[in-house]
This record gives sequence, structure tokens and C-alpha cells, in this order.
Amino acid sequence: MVDVSIVFRALNEERWFEDAIKACKSQKLDALTSEIILVDSGSTDGTLGIAERQGCNIRHIGKSEFTFGRSLNWGCEAAGGQYLVFISAHCIPTHDGWLQALLQPLIDGEADYTYGRQIGDVGSNFSEKRLFEKYFPSFDRVPQEGFFCNNANAAIRRDVWARYRFDEECTGLEDMVLARQIVMDGGKIGYVASAPVVHIHDETLGQTRKRYYREALTLRTIMPEVHVSAFDALRYFIAGSLHDLGAAWSERSLFKHMSDIVGFRFMQYLGTYRGHNEHRRLSRAQKEAYFYPKPPQDDSGHLEPAMLVPDERRVVRTAE
Repeated sequence: MVDVSIVFRALNEERWFEDAIKACKSQKLDALTSEIILVDSGSTDGTLGIAERQGCNIRHIGKSEFTFGRSLNWGCEAAGGQYLVFISAHCIPTHDGWLQALLQPLIDGEADYTYGRQIGDVGSNFSEKRLFEKYFPSFDRVPQEGFFCNNANAAIRRDVWARYRFDEECTGLEDMVLARQIVMDGGKIGYVASAPVVHIHDETLGQTRKRYYREALTLRTIMPEVHVSAFDALRYFIAGSLHDLGAAWSERSLFKHMSDIVGFRFMQYLGTYRGHNEHRRLSRAQKEAYFYPKPPQDDSGHLEPAMLVPDERRVVRTAE
């Protein structure tokens, strides 16, 4: 019997997965035992071999069955711990006290669902690092106001998960869907800055657009008051780009990052606009195209939800 179950979900994540597992195994826990579970959605690289070598409990989910929420539910069902921890296969804890810090508000009864800080690495997109700084600040919020949450680095009590479970139909933001239910029922969400991970998002611009698109589809359901028009998207693109370019100028790296900044912000708000304004049901083929990215050598995407929601100013005021 274990106390803590760490759940990864992955598709072709061999590049960073072993580092992530080793960092999880090196954690110092106060008299708690842990296990690692992998929910794999069809990896063809070395991901499964890494999981086997590291002694992970492996579960497989097929292409036709995969959704973000369902894969986590399967991982939780296979887990034996009273605390369930979720971490992306390309997120690496920065110190050996990460796990204890993430769990402590749950243990102390200060929160029902926690999420930790995310930072970029030296190769991260400049604009995305700025978004990490905005949504994952250097100070705790335990409990916080609102239901913003992110499963790339999160933990929940097993009984709370069992009461609600993750939505298995939403196209992204399953973490915020569940957190919203908890908050509406009087529960608490906690942000733990002292539990940071390095989040390595090695995406193409097309993958960035898809990520924000599928999350906007869910956001318009859980936050119908937030709508992004074409004018909004253009205004946010210009404002976001100018702010980032100004920051890059201050850091004397403007010419190094100029094209990355403009490209990222354009795809962010293009995806956001389309997701908010395409009022249709996704077909089976379209669901697979967005839910089930191709392997990395064939222009893949990542499986975890984005940290961020489209309208930075409006959403933070509402959700946090």
C-alpha cells in the first residue's frame, strides 16, 4: 500500500521522460511512500522502455479511447495512493522537496486540489516564459480565489477525485473543469510556488495554435462570459507582442527573440479566436486530429493542457 501515486500521461516523450522520473524518485517525503504510473497512448519511441526500466506501473489507452480527462481517470483508477499527483512527462521538478511541498496543503487540510509553479528552460519560447511568470508567480496562494489550475504539475486527494472525476469529453482544460466543480461546492484550490517544475514545451507554431484552439473550445463552456472576437484577438496579439518585445529590448535580446515572439503570439490568439468562434461539434476525425497528436518526427503535439487561458487580463480577474 502506497501513500502517493504520481501519474504521467505520455505519447513519445523519451527525450525528457527519464529525467522527470528520476527527479520524482529522488524526492524526500515525510514518512510517505510513492509509486509512479504511466498512462501511455501509443508511444513508438523509447518511452515505454524507460517506464519499464524505472519500474513504472504502465497502463495503455488506445487512440480511439484517448481524451485528456479519460487518460487521467484511468491513471487514478490504477493508483493505490490516497494522494494523486499529476506531472507532464516533459516537466522536471527542480528540487527534492517538490513533492512534499505540493502535497502539504492537502495533508494539512488547507486545499483539496493543488498546483505548483512552472518555469521555462533556456530553450523555451520567450513569450511562453513571460506567461509562466504571469500565471505561476513566486509566492503561494493557499487557498487561492477562483478555479485556475494546471495538471502539468498538480495534486489532489483521492477522495476528491473520486467524487468528481475528470471530464472525459472536454478538449482541454480538464483541470479547470474539475477545479471549478470543487470551488462551486465550497472546496479550495491552492497554488504552491515552492513546488516548481521546469516545463519544456518543444512545440512548433502549428502545435501552439492547436493547443490554444482546443482549450478555447472548453473555456467557452466553463466561462461563457469570456468571448474573444476578431477585434479582441487582434488587440491582444498587438498588446502581447509589444509587451514581450519591450521586455526583450530591456534584456538586450530583441533581435534574438523578435520572430519567435511575434510567431507565438499570433498563433496563440489565432487558435484562441477560432476556438471561441467555431460553433460546431467536432467530428470523430477532427477529435483525433486534436486529441491524438502525431509522433514527434511527424510534427507531434504534447498531451497536456496549456497553462494559460486566452484573454490574460479578463480571465485572471475572473478565474483567480
